[in-house]
Amino acid sequence: MKPFNRREFLKRSAVVAAGTLPLSLVEVAFGKNNAQNFTFAYISDSHITHIKGKEFVRNWDRGLMRAVAETNLLDPKPDFVFYGGDIAQLGKPEEIDHGLEILSGLSGKTHYVMGEHDYYNDLGDYWQKQLGADHYSFDHKGVHFIVLNSILTYEKWMYQKWDKGMDRMKQMARLDNPHGQPFMVGDAQRAWLKKDLAKIDKDTPIVVFSHSPLQKIYKGWNFWTEDAEQVQALLQDFNKVSVLYGHVHQIQYNQIGNISFNSAMATAWPWPYPKAYTQVASYMPKLTVEMNRADPFFERDATGWQFINMDTGNADLHYLLPDNANRVVAFDKQAGHPADTQFQDVSKRIPPQSHY
Repeated sequence: MKPFNRREFLKRSAVVAAGTLPLSLVEVAFGKNNAQNFTFAYISDSHITHIKGKEFVRNWDRGLMRAVAETNLLDPKPDFVFYGGDIAQLGKPEEIDHGLEILSGLSGKTHYVMGEHDYYNDLGDYWQKQLGADHYSFDHKGVHFIVLNSILTYEKWMYQKWDKGMDRMKQMARLDNPHGQPFMVGDAQRAWLKKDLAKIDKDTPIVVFSHSPLQKIYKGWNFWTEDAEQVQALLQDFNKVSVLYGHVHQIQYNQIGNISFNSAMATAWPWPYPKAYTQVASYMPKLTVEMNRADPFFERDATGWQFINMDTGNADLHYLLPDNANRVVAFDKQAGHPADTQFQDVSKRIPPQSHY
């Protein structure tokens, strides 16, 4: 594969940015002119919503359709595509089928991550019948890829008596989640992850996909993984680890030791940043560009293209945002953490989370 040209990507993306859907193009690089260099695309959080019969909320399915079309136009062509979870809004088979029908238009291999909106109606039964395992790993051109199901919760809550699965689903579907429970990877998957990583050399680049952040950002909105520190501890001995996640519908980035955390924006709608970040310990950089609730007449507000460069193993992101200022977040070697190069005053930045 020819080396990826960042300038060409930014130039091309700027041309089509107005009205584009969130799409991440991730470059995995091993040095200049290295034949192992490759890219993959990342799409997340479409929330396909069934109305009745063959009717679906038009904005959400049209959003996913456009993201698929734009992915197929990428040059160079990505080696594969990841879908980051929440195909459906309420986990209905009709919603999952409609989303998968749209996603079937992607050229090439697609890997899937399970989201909570795909899961809590029937505890993932239909999603797994259609797509298979909810956690797995594979190797590609010298990189070890890991997919985790990070939206499990306490079994007592999952299996307590519900009149119907939709009652459980609606508890987890709310942003403020007042009667839900925090997400987690769980004991069984962490044991599997430990066994999987035991076979991997410490110098091998690791890329982990989850739906929730694998860090503790804001519990009130379930931007939170209960056993995040335990998962991080399993990854901390590797030289280069990148975690990509959806769920939050907003720009987030962080660096915890050797682990780079990068969010993907949603194809459905953007979420605001909760003001309550100031009320709890924050593990994110200082928020300098507020993302307000979407204008109902412009539901793409604060969404756009996102280029993630994983050459260094640290957070290095380029955002192209329609009707908003473009942003670059790059790892500052001297400071030892990511810095928002245009907007952020690094001296006032909230320190990153540490391992416990």
